[in-house]
Amino acid sequence: MAALPAAAASQTMGSAAVTDPLPPAAGGDVSLPRDGGDVIAPGDIIEFGADQMEVDESGDVVTASGNVELRRDAWRLTADRIDYNRTTGAVLARGNVISIDPEGNQVFADEITLTDSLKDGAVDNMLLVLNDGGRLAAQGASRQDRLITLRRAVYSPCAVVDSEGCPQEPVWRVRAASIRYDRDRHRLSYKKARLEMFGIPILYLPSFSHPDGEAERVSGLLIPEIKIQRQLGIGLGLPFHVAQAPDRDFTVTPWFYTEAAPALQLQARRLFDGGPIQADAFMTYARRIDFAADNVTELDRGNRFRGYLGVKGRFQHSSTWRSTFSVRLTTDDTFNRRYDLDFDDTLRSTYALERVTTDSYLSISAWAFQGLRATDTFGESPFVLPIVDYDWRPVDTILGGRLQVAANSMNLVRSDGQNVQRALAFGRWERSVYTPLGQRLTATALLRGDLYNVGRPDRATLPEYAGDRGFGARAIPVAALEMEWPFAGAALGGTQTLSPRVQLVITPESSNDGFPNEDSRAIELEDISLFELNRFPGQDRFEGGSRVTYGVAYTLDRPGLALRSEIGQSWSFGANRADRLVEFPAGTGLEDRLSDFVGRTNVKVGGLVEVTHRFRVDRNSFAIRRNEIDLSLGNQRTYATVGYLKLNRNIGLEDLEDRTELRAGGRLAFARFWSVFGSAIADLTTRRDNPNAVGNGFRFVRHRIGAEYEDECFRFGISWRRDLISDRDFRAGSTFQLTLSFKTLGR
Repeated sequence: MAALPAAAASQTMGSAAVTDPLPPAAGGDVSLPRDGGDVIAPGDIIEFGADQMEVDESGDVVTASGNVELRRDAWRLTADRIDYNRTTGAVLARGNVISIDPEGNQVFADEITLTDSLKDGAVDNMLLVLNDGGRLAAQGASRQDRLITLRRAVYSPCAVVDSEGCPQEPVWRVRAASIRYDRDRHRLSYKKARLEMFGIPILYLPSFSHPDGEAERVSGLLIPEIKIQRQLGIGLGLPFHVAQAPDRDFTVTPWFYTEAAPALQLQARRLFDGGPIQADAFMTYARRIDFAADNVTELDRGNRFRGYLGVKGRFQHSSTWRSTFSVRLTTDDTFNRRYDLDFDDTLRSTYALERVTTDSYLSISAWAFQGLRATDTFGESPFVLPIVDYDWRPVDTILGGRLQVAANSMNLVRSDGQNVQRALAFGRWERSVYTPLGQRLTATALLRGDLYNVGRPDRATLPEYAGDRGFGARAIPVAALEMEWPFAGAALGGTQTLSPRVQLVITPESSNDGFPNEDSRAIELEDISLFELNRFPGQDRFEGGSRVTYGVAYTLDRPGLALRSEIGQSWSFGANRADRLVEFPAGTGLEDRLSDFVGRTNVKVGGLVEVTHRFRVDRNSFAIRRNEIDLSLGNQRTYATVGYLKLNRNIGLEDLEDRTELRAGGRLAFARFWSVFGSAIADLTTRRDNPNAVGNGFRFVRHRIGAEYEDECFRFGISWRRDLISDRDFRAGSTFQLTLSFKTLGR
């Protein structure tokens, strides 16, 4: 590599005049000072590399040929031949010319004339390849530093050859009389342009612009959205994105419907020093229809403001303190479903201040709920402010075991319902040892104390959940001993393990009488809770009475196959069935001294097949009370999932009613860029299984199918969803959605 000063006159190389051609394969770094011995700055140096270099008789023109490479700063130029005029500073490159700017954008041409800065000049028959894969071709172009102007040009990010290397029409391209590429603004601007698909003009665009792939934050119109819904008719959304600064932006989307009033959708995002925050809103002024108790008679409430607001964020205050929050509110029960925002039947708003260290965790949080079901009453929805959770687990062992100290307090209020204040704390010590025969013995001791204050228990949603008015306290001691004895050996070309497990829990009989139940309602014996000290969820209920729990786990690991299976049961001392029915509703699997059998089996075959089966079997009749199967097949592009759930528990309490449900979904990729997808939920519950069932056998709840094409530059999709359950002014019907994306033209 030889170094030449930019725009220099007669120069010397070392102490010799440059009059003879350099030898072939010339190289090395040669400094050529200006006349008078001035020091040359780095930006004043043009570096040559070539198979051969020569200087004409006047010494003004340096010619490099054969694998020529020329550099200045971060600019780079390669060609078969380059002529550099040291007097005028002109650079003429010919043959297989490639010019690369500091951002990596590449210009391909037959011939380029540039200044010695390599930034300015004229190009004939040019191809410009951008970093994002977009290509610009033009009959002629000029470049002035960071600005490129192309004449009679074409832009497209699509492939121009197929998988076998044969030429093909790009899926889409933009032809224009001129294209202006501002590399400082990272934006391409078009004049007298038209959009073509497969060579056919589909849209005339007198003037428009879009960002290149390097633009981080740009403003502009995004790809429109189109939906067809039964309640709203044809909907057209026109999103406009505004990039205010690198740390904040917002998007405004007006929606226009053929069967409803227009609506406005907003999304704003801001990144603070501590973390991000995002706000979403959807609003309209439209007619609201309620329905009478028969769900048939319409009650016209007239035009009114209807909308939804969602705010979420996370802030890291220090290395140990952080905040997370989420607010979700809507003006009426059916708004979100009617405008296809979500299908939730309860909106939750929460805030949590957390402190996390290596050995402790503290959370101070608040919760609010908005029920959206027809049977929900506002006064019965709780507000919880605050909930305090503390957990401390010291690193050092105590008596050879691990110590956990935890506390919880809660203040739950309702405007028309039971109010509860709760404070509790417990200490738990646990130690595991191994015997010479390989058994693992685990000893556990727990002591817990609770204090409650209950107000208006007569207004509890169900009598089973009410506590005694006023203050109440209890102490709960627990001791447990557990043994696990794994046996391992070779099997079927892999390793198998059989692990019997027995647990003894000793604790006084139930002490739940007179205490409210706010967070321990969904009680049911499951495989994940079989060996827990307290098999109730939440904190308000604690399982009393001593018991023995036993089970066995089996694993098999071999290349391409993994099997995990476990089954277990428990037997309780002391309390008879009548006493346990007070504690555990019939059908939960725990209402008798001998529990139901519960278990789980998981099988993975390679990375393509996984089956999980969870079950509960009646201890007396061996009837299947819970039968849940989940199957997944395939990879990320082509896959199928099937889920089946049948509950035959006869609990009949709140959301624990029996049901049978089938879920299926999947995607099939084919023809390289095409795929079809679908999903369905079917209710199989009969009135024989559940007298309160809405249907009586096979009944679709919701299903969806669609097709999609996606390649490196274009995405097109169409989907159809059918909702079959009406709720007041959300009526069962079809929703069609069209997705169209010209990649690099939108967000």
